[in-house]
Amino acid sequence: MALLRRRPARLFIIVFSIFVFWSLFNLLPAHDSVAETKSGLRFEYVKSSFDWSTVKEKNPVPTSKLRSLPKGAPKKLPVIQHRFPMDKSAAGEARHQLLSDRRDEVRDAFVKSWKSYQRYAWMSDELGPISGSSKNTFGGWAATLVDSLDSLWIMDLKDDFYNAVAATARIDWSDTKETACNWFETTIRHLGGLLSAYDLSGEPVLLQKAVELGDMLYMGFDTPTRMPPFWLDFELAKAGRLRAGTHDPSASTTSSSLEFTRLAQLTGENKYYDAIDRIAEMLDQSQNATRLPGMWPTLLDLQSFVFEHEEGFTLGALADSMYEMFPKTYQLLGGREPIYEKLYRGAMATIVEHVLFRPRLPDQADILIPGNVWVRDNGRIDLQPEAQHLACFVGGMFGLGGKLFNIPDHVKIGEKVTRGCIWAYNAMPSGVMPEISGFLPCLENGVCSWEREPFKGERNQKLPEGFQNARDPRYILRPEAIESVFYMYRITGEMEYQEMAWDMFQSIKKATETELAFSAIADVTVDGSETEKTDSMESFWLSETLKYFYLIFSPPDLISLDEYIFNTEAHPLRRP
Repeated sequence: MALLRRRPARLFIIVFSIFVFWSLFNLLPAHDSVAETKSGLRFEYVKSSFDWSTVKEKNPVPTSKLRSLPKGAPKKLPVIQHRFPMDKSAAGEARHQLLSDRRDEVRDAFVKSWKSYQRYAWMSDELGPISGSSKNTFGGWAATLVDSLDSLWIMDLKDDFYNAVAATARIDWSDTKETACNWFETTIRHLGGLLSAYDLSGEPVLLQKAVELGDMLYMGFDTPTRMPPFWLDFELAKAGRLRAGTHDPSASTTSSSLEFTRLAQLTGENKYYDAIDRIAEMLDQSQNATRLPGMWPTLLDLQSFVFEHEEGFTLGALADSMYEMFPKTYQLLGGREPIYEKLYRGAMATIVEHVLFRPRLPDQADILIPGNVWVRDNGRIDLQPEAQHLACFVGGMFGLGGKLFNIPDHVKIGEKVTRGCIWAYNAMPSGVMPEISGFLPCLENGVCSWEREPFKGERNQKLPEGFQNARDPRYILRPEAIESVFYMYRITGEMEYQEMAWDMFQSIKKATETELAFSAIADVTVDGSETEKTDSMESFWLSETLKYFYLIFSPPDLISLDEYIFNTEAHPLRRP
């Protein structure tokens, strides 16, 4: 006691110092070093500065009505991939070496792009592949980095992968200059990328970051109709004042089933599954209440759910991935939710009847192209015979659905759509398909004879015979054509798809390569050596396009279609 009385000042200083240290510590971002990984590395996990799981919903689902993941044993689903035989002959070994060399070239293109991103745009969303600039187009949450995680793993770039994981572990989802994020793009690129990288590597910090982000995106469902808006406004979400749109792109609302289902499977939190199950229910109830029964219009009123006023229907921009998710979600759920098969069958029947068309071509190729359809007030159905590069995914969708639901004709349709996109690639001087191009359809009476008609596109483009126009002549490093080529190779086992892929890769490389990486180009109607580069390299170049090229030249057991399901950003999610 005497000692304490003699040194009150010192005791006060000690107590005060402890208090200050404690206060400052609590102002720092929360962190927790995760357990040692298989590689012996450790990552510092920095929790985001705002915890979205603490926000109280204003439009909650009562606990008693919360829908859970389907229970029971999964169905025995049909085998998707072709059974590839082992070929140990001299010819087989030579073929194996050829594919290995091609795979290495694709990997080199990836490494070149990745290293430039590291050097010039690290932790930004995108690299300017000509200027070496950086830009933030998706919240500033390192979209290219997160989108590329699984590609790094698949291509066995493990050192780069673990460096990227360490950076990802420190992303703060509340640290952004934006007031809102694109709900769809953030889901497919960031959340899908995190879940896929976790499924492949088992790194716990990736799932921790996915849960943080998933809780933020989940708040998009806190609307009076439980439908998410196109933009997730952060302050409106915190205040419970979000509203679904009355003119929202159908894909943006309906394409999240894989990510939220997988998040529910990995965490055991049924709220994520409840959210997307309500979207599936909405689609089921409205599938035959549109102007084109079986399909949904491109734009949806998600406040009234009245869809019969909209005229436009497409498999291209704004609607594409909605349809793609039906067979994939059925597969991820092990066939235990039949609604997705019903949605697929109903939609594909309408698409085959009204949307796919055979173009009139000089070589009379027997191919199919997904067009656009407009249903007028008087019920007349008008086909717009236009090809979108974005819609080239349709070949793979039909192939997967045909195998999964035992519909052989759909596999054949998938081949014809895939070959339609390849035809468009081969026809152009650059060897690359335009973003949007027009054709003349075969006549309803079945006549498909070629009539030589000269067409000129904008800027007096010289169009190859068969094209009516190249309304949007760009190529923005899109993956959809090689995506379907990959699917059809894995499904049919036909090696000619690998040759098609190689021709595509060489043409794309010639037309888009820059000193630093690869760039979108302004016009594919010129020779590949003369293209105008536009200094843009979206993250899907690394996450999708190069991944599909790499996989088509890889052994087929690398990311088997019977073990993984690709989300619309090509992030493979493991089947439970």
